[in-house]
Amino acid sequence: MVQGGTWSPYSGGGAVLLAALLLVIAAVLAFLGTRLHHPVRARRPGMAVGILLVLLLSLAVITARIAVVAYGLAWLAQHGRGSAAAATNPITPITAMSALATFIAIVILARGRGIKIALGSAVLGTMAGPWIFELPFDLIVMSRIHIVPSPAVVYTPLYFLPLFLIELLTFALLTLSPVMQVSRYTLFSLAAMFFVFAFWAWFGFSEPSSPLPIVFNAISKIASFVAAVTLFLPQRQMMTEILPSPKLQPQ
Repeated sequence: MVQGGTWSPYSGGGAVLLAALLLVIAAVLAFLGTRLHHPVRARRPGMAVGILLVLLLSLAVITARIAVVAYGLAWLAQHGRGSAAAATNPITPITAMSALATFIAIVILARGRGIKIALGSAVLGTMAGPWIFELPFDLIVMSRIHIVPSPAVVYTPLYFLPLFLIELLTFALLTLSPVMQVSRYTLFSLAAMFFVFAFWAWFGFSEPSSPLPIVFNAISKIASFVAAVTLFLPQRQMMTEILPSPKLQPQ
């Protein structure tokens, strides 16, 4: 959500500390992936809870839109219209292509459960893909943004809290799919994303306005969509890797 030119990079000990923390998270996720031999499936909520989640997500989206408008008006009031330059995001085409590929992949993976479940799961997985990236990303850059109007103590939570609600509620909506489950491949994909984050942090976690940060941003974004796809891998496909092949008995 934060556009190019809007946050200051990490430097010195801060960059090293952030890189080390992200590397530890990546290592923990990878280790848990090696220990997770059977996929974990969340309990599906009832219809009432599902409707409530959708309503809460809608409310969070509306709140985020209002917050962005309030943020923009405050910025214009303090700096004038001439200061509001449109920022270009070089990652947007990659996000769009990853979302399309994720939707198609999940439809194919879940097609055995019927077209309705396949399409619904594809929508939920595609919605979750970018937010898997965005949640840790927002936590990393939240304290580094430098265009927040004064007072920052008001506008920082105004901007980010609705985003966190959208991210968490989108993840909660994944439980509505009867084929969603967390597997070792999900953990490995998340580990890969945090591993790229760690390298990005080592170089300052700067905005994607030069080749190296663009590459880090793009790879970690793709990894987040891969993680979303792994949530819908068929149970039979994963079990063939877990269970030993049956041995032929002599007649």
